[in-house]
Amino acid sequence: MEKNFKDKVLAVVEKIPKGNTMTYKQVAKLAGSPKAYRAVGNILNKNYNPKIPCHRVIRSDGTVGGYNRGTKTKKELLEEEKR
Repeated sequence: MEKNFKDKVLAVVEKIPKGNTMTYKQVAKLAGSPKAYRAVGNILNKNYNPKIPCHRVIRSDGTVGGYNRGTKTKKELLEEEKR
């Protein structure tokens, strides 16, 4: 059975190594729908599985973007992982 877009997005994000980031656009492309980067953001905003490192997905302009646990928390997690 083929995975739906949400499952593909979560599978891509799950593989982002600690200390690395990807853009919403990159995730959308790897999940098979290059123009669905807004949908990627919506999917990640609804995800509360701690095994999926949603905080590692950022905007194309380099800013962190949103996070369902707060932007401040997202920035802190990214900074902590750089060490």
